[in-house]
Amino acid sequence: MHKQEPITFHVNGVPVSLDIAADAPLLNVLRNDLCLNGPKFGCGLGECGTCTVLVDGVAARSCVIPLAGVAARHVTTLDGLEQDGCLDPVQQAFIDEQGAQCGYCLNGMIMTIKALLLRSPTPSEDEIRHELDFNLCRCGTHVEILRAALRAVELQRGRQ
Repeated sequence: MHKQEPITFHVNGVPVSLDIAADAPLLNVLRNDLCLNGPKFGCGLGECGTCTVLVDGVAARSCVIPLAGVAARHVTTLDGLEQDGCLDPVQQAFIDEQGAQCGYCLNGMIMTIKALLLRSPTPSEDEIRHELDFNLCRCGTHVEILRAALRAVELQRGRQ
């Protein structure tokens, strides 16, 4: 019988090597094995966005990515956005604009906006709306979320 090699990758800048089944969903590994509770379980089908993480800076649905899919890659969770005790501009914008009600969708919204800002630092409101189309919010805080995304653009400009 062939012994599986540990899967090595980076999570929030820290190297990790795990001897876990290669087909284990990344979301389960992040939450259950690494105790990172930013990404949430929503639909389990990659459609709602609550489990969104960044994989090499790109938004990805962790519930449908097998652990082997992140081997030798960099995964960033909501927990990893804070740098040197300072919130990321996207996190700060969501606080400033009260962009949450129940908070369940918040992880997906923040991580999606962060990924957008990494590839397009000054997106238009239409680009932001399009990007967020693929994240579900059942509380109806879409207006506040959009305001938070627009504020994140402003805050990011201020840090450059």
